[in-house]
Amino acid sequence: MTKHERVAAALARKPIDRPPLSFWRHAPAVDHTARGLADAMLAFQRRWALDFIKVMSSGVYCVEDWGCKVAYTGAASGAKQCTEHAVKATADWQRIKPLDPGAGALGRELEAVRVIVKEKSDDAPVLHTLFSPFTICRKLAGEQLAVDCGTDAAPVLAALEMVTATMIRYASAALEAGADGLFFATQMASGELMSREDAIRFDLPFARRVPASVNGRSSFTLLHIHGQAIYFDDLAGLPVHAINWHDRLTAPTLSEATERFAGAVVGGLDEGGLLRRGPVAAIAAQVEDAVGQTGGMGIFVAPGCALPLDVPDEHLDAVVTAVRGSRR
Repeated sequence: MTKHERVAAALARKPIDRPPLSFWRHAPAVDHTARGLADAMLAFQRRWALDFIKVMSSGVYCVEDWGCKVAYTGAASGAKQCTEHAVKATADWQRIKPLDPGAGALGRELEAVRVIVKEKSDDAPVLHTLFSPFTICRKLAGEQLAVDCGTDAAPVLAALEMVTATMIRYASAALEAGADGLFFATQMASGELMSREDAIRFDLPFARRVPASVNGRSSFTLLHIHGQAIYFDDLAGLPVHAINWHDRLTAPTLSEATERFAGAVVGGLDEGGLLRRGPVAAIAAQVEDAVGQTGGMGIFVAPGCALPLDVPDEHLDAVVTAVRGSRR
């Protein structure tokens, strides 16, 4: 099967030659320019020939145009951080207005998408990374977000409307730039950060509007639920084709998820543990377990999140070999 055919079959839970495989890693030294990011993604794809390409924009590109200062501060994942938040006090929420999706940092990332789509040498679908509006608010404000949600949430809710409007336009712009779909991430729908009631109030309704806006246009919308103690069942109702989460760290298992979500499940690899330390035989066994949990149908073998920068190539080679040797 071609990569496109394999992905489409997995999303539909149809018979397949082998499960699709992908993994992704930040490139903090070069992701501040469109060309640098695109070259890093193209080189990564040439090395691993993955079944889909997740564009690894920095996790904070989405707040640069609202005034956040960002930098790489040494995280093992390679993710950049906001070193200065745009929202420092409640009144600052009023400064959050809709953005032009083709300008500034947002436009820079779209240019990277265009280059990747134009210069890739295979038919692997390209997914551009977007974040849920409430996740973006957390990046904009840091701990100030919880303070404001707990006192007078009206300014936050007003800003959420502005962010959501921007992300809806940006999702459309990403598809127009050539992306096949979206990697849509929420980092807030977790009991580690907020109650289920607050997630239902602040995260889920705004998150739903972004993939819904491209429903029928995006051929592959992949929801990433970050963290532990996640509100999986609430999010499983979003209009997405597949879900990725830290399945080796938090419920549900891949097998359980196939009973609770109609689309494809994306995971099986413990990127922060086993993939870093090995051994190779255990990594191959983890791949076999992931495929076995689903019978090889409706599964993409992938990490629960971005690969740490120090995962050895030997360990990734073991994943590739195990997946390409799997048949169900």
